[in-house]
Amino acid sequence: MTELTPSLPPQGVLRRARSNDIWPIRRLVLTAKLDPTQLRWSQFWVIECEGHLVACGQLRSFRDAQELGSLVVAPHWRSQGLGTWLTKHLIQEATQPLYLECLGHRLATFYTRFGFVPIAWQDLPRSLKWKFALSALATKLHLPVTIMHYPDLAR
Repeated sequence: MTELTPSLPPQGVLRRARSNDIWPIRRLVLTAKLDPTQLRWSQFWVIECEGHLVACGQLRSFRDAQELGSLVVAPHWRSQGLGTWLTKHLIQEATQPLYLECLGHRLATFYTRFGFVPIAWQDLPRSLKWKFALSALATKLHLPVTIMHYPDLAR
């Protein structure tokens, strides 16, 4: 059985972020209570609907890996498949082994649908170990942080 990909809403556009998108991206990221410190507009893809930026996701490149991060859909636009659309697109854009970290079991379940699998911090590439070090500490404190890898990237 093939999973159907939802379509974008009418007048919805998926595009690379532009420099003037940084403040709407920051607003989305802060609203979602995500880390706003490493946002680079040039690494983002966004979905724009009705003239407003309603979703964003970042594909950060490291020496030997990439990180899917800062994926946010504006509250009013959730449950319409935009997060699914954007996640699938970012996976297709990835050119190196792909990783992410997420807080909460619900997000881990969401990413599992695309083929991401949980991994231990020790199994990360060297370039991501420092970046995800806080996640490793959080798991020792029994916080629901999951580090995941997308193993199906045939590059």
